[in-house]
Amino acid sequence: MLGDEQQEEDFQRFLRRVDDITNLVEGLKSTDPAIQEKALAETEKRLCEKEASEEEECKTKVNRTVINSRASDIEQVETINSDGFLAALEKDARERAKRRKRNEHLADALKEKGNDAFRKGDYVTAIQKYTEGLEKLKDKQELYTNRAQAYLKMHEYEKAISDCEWALKCNEKCIKAYFQMGKAHLALKHFSESRQCYQKILEIDPQKESLFKDCMNEVNLEEKRMNEEERALKEFESGSVTALSIKELLHKLDRPDQNILYYTGGIRVLTGAMKGCTEQTLFRTNDGFSIINDNKVVRRGFCAERKNTTEVDLSVSLLFLWQAVCTGNGENQRLLLTHPDMNVQLSELLSSGVPEIQKETLALISLYSENENGRRLLIRHQDLTKWLQILMMFVSSTDAEASSAMNILTDLTKEEKFKTQCRIKFSTDVLPLFSQLLTSAKLVNQTALAHCIGIMGDLCADVVIRKQMADCQECWQACLKLMDECLSGGSKLKYQECLFAVLGLMMNLLLESNAAIQYFAVDISGRCMCLLSSKDGRIVTAGGQITSNYAIKTLSICTKSNSQAQEEVVKSDKRFGVLLKLLESENEMIVGNAAFCLGQCLVVPGAATSLLNSNVVMILLKHAGGDATNTSVQENAAIALGKLCVAEPRHIFQLRELNGMAILNSSMKYVHSV
Repeated sequence: MLGDEQQEEDFQRFLRRVDDITNLVEGLKSTDPAIQEKALAETEKRLCEKEASEEEECKTKVNRTVINSRASDIEQVETINSDGFLAALEKDARERAKRRKRNEHLADALKEKGNDAFRKGDYVTAIQKYTEGLEKLKDKQELYTNRAQAYLKMHEYEKAISDCEWALKCNEKCIKAYFQMGKAHLALKHFSESRQCYQKILEIDPQKESLFKDCMNEVNLEEKRMNEEERALKEFESGSVTALSIKELLHKLDRPDQNILYYTGGIRVLTGAMKGCTEQTLFRTNDGFSIINDNKVVRRGFCAERKNTTEVDLSVSLLFLWQAVCTGNGENQRLLLTHPDMNVQLSELLSSGVPEIQKETLALISLYSENENGRRLLIRHQDLTKWLQILMMFVSSTDAEASSAMNILTDLTKEEKFKTQCRIKFSTDVLPLFSQLLTSAKLVNQTALAHCIGIMGDLCADVVIRKQMADCQECWQACLKLMDECLSGGSKLKYQECLFAVLGLMMNLLLESNAAIQYFAVDISGRCMCLLSSKDGRIVTAGGQITSNYAIKTLSICTKSNSQAQEEVVKSDKRFGVLLKLLESENEMIVGNAAFCLGQCLVVPGAATSLLNSNVVMILLKHAGGDATNTSVQENAAIALGKLCVAEPRHIFQLRELNGMAILNSSMKYVHSV
């Protein structure tokens, strides 16, 4: 009975192995790259297992004497079939490896030919070459994604999606495949599917958050555009008076060879009809933006380099119209900005010198700069390298225009790509203009100049820009001249915003370490000491800050690495009256920087001795002992106290009288550099 069971088990095992081998053969023949790859991997695994177990299998065969002749026959057949097949399979695997290597070279060559054709805009040839490459190597992911990209250019979105799906079979984490599939679904108005593709990108690589946001924003805008146009179409088909009037007005403006005043009046009437999103959409769907390229009279007047009165009125009317059609409408903003004439004209309008045109151009640009999508449109479609110069020049304009220009620049500095663009002409074009504005402080709008200085400080967050500015001696000289203007008799209150801003800018620039900074460190220190020693040293600015906060911070940076700056402080304030007063401030930031600055200056010979009859030990001990909630304040006070006692040992007597040795000893970790 046991023998029969053993025979049946061996027979069933034989049948299973035959089935396994059959499945492997079918897998290797499959047209699906993923199935074929899996079968090949399983075959290689079995070959390795066979080599490792040959000896054990031989022993098993020798010892299996209890099996009757039927079982032996089965085993013999199994061994012959298995060994023969695996040997053939091993040979086939080697041949396949050689063929694959050869095909990889051919596929790579065809991919490069396809890429070259794609770059030239020959998408048909590119698709052909990618297809030929896939005939050589069916599981090459890059060929699928590259061909999908070419299909996108040809507007064959379904084929692009299919190729992306094949690419994901080759590599389930292929970000490029999900990105292109998202684009294809978006083109087909499959908004949900498009969002799912972009969500996958974020799941695969959380570092792609910026790309994810851009893509999702594109989907949202497109879906919004489609919904707007559907609503507008319903309005028009329902016979809405407003909807019909938009079309009729545009039709009237399309009449050729009319007087320029006719078009100006029509544009103003059309502007008044823009009540909301429906009217904005009807303007777009009825080809309203073509007015500046299809109408010769309108185009000539708008693009004229030197405009007469009627051309100015026409241009202002157009700017009003575009504000009306673009307010809150992302698609209209995109269409206007990508219009060939607008790409050139915006910067021309800004620098036209005609107040009415400049005012309305600023108002139009503000519609873009106030939101993230609009800013990115500006950066993508405008040459902003000269915008910084043009907008900075508005500091000489009226309050409204100057404020508008500075607000636009402030918004643009939120975008890293804007800072990157600004690098190009910053040292050659922007810095000379900025230095000129600083030295002409009396002639420009004070509030706008302070705002402009603050913008330059924001741009300093870019390391390349900060280095260019810190290396510019003209810029340092202009900053010092402005400080002199601020510190001159009776001018502090007038220039208080500019004073605060320029101190903040210098603090940013002092983060660099170069020859220019070392050269001006003494002059900067002198101005800071003059400001701090003034009875108006604590000027409160509109922002609620005090200039002494920035002045002492700037002074502490100057004295950190410049011995001449240290000597300048000691020379101008021999008994440290200014620093001692600042050490008693309620503002811990001021106290910390004052202590730091004092510690740097105590290395000057005689400086510590001049403090023998002061209450400096008691003040520093109070801060080092823990009165300050900020740890850095405690550290700076402890360091200054340690340096004081080392430079002039007689201070130790007062320290002992105040029972401060224990506090100083506990703070020794802060004075290791003394």
